[in-house]
Amino acid sequence: MSPGAPTPSKALAARLALFFGLWLMIAGWTAKDLPVGLVTAAGAVWISLWLLPPGDASLRTAPLAALVLRFLRGSIFAGFDVARRALAPRLDLNPGFVACPLTLPPGESRNAFCLYQSLQPGTLPTGAESGVLQVHALDMSQPVAANLAADEALFKQATGHE
Repeated sequence: MSPGAPTPSKALAARLALFFGLWLMIAGWTAKDLPVGLVTAAGAVWISLWLLPPGDASLRTAPLAALVLRFLRGSIFAGFDVARRALAPRLDLNPGFVACPLTLPPGESRNAFCLYQSLQPGTLPTGAESGVLQVHALDMSQPVAANLAADEALFKQATGHE
């Protein structure tokens, strides 16, 4: 286990807090439901640890906040751009595929990054082969590859894969 990786007890405590917090948001704060919430959260922790054991990745707060802000800003601008294109009398589209090289190794981190990228309006990752991600874009004149490279660099910083 690397120095920055969470210990099993920290992973257990963090997941228990997360799942119990989710339970409280959904079910409410009534005292009679707390035991059921704790049992449910413990079951969710057991399943999550079985499906996704603690790994070597650790989240870094400042780069993660920067990644979230970049995501929100990009989503807002891209959302307006997609809406503008959809509502324009003449569709202003130049769709196509862009080949974007990836530096993340195949596995969970690359899958998580592709999931993150799939949430961006106007672009959609369609597959990765030999370290190259194929991205469908609504407008080929946009800097899709440059934006994806910047997102990947920030993602790697946030998840400790630099």
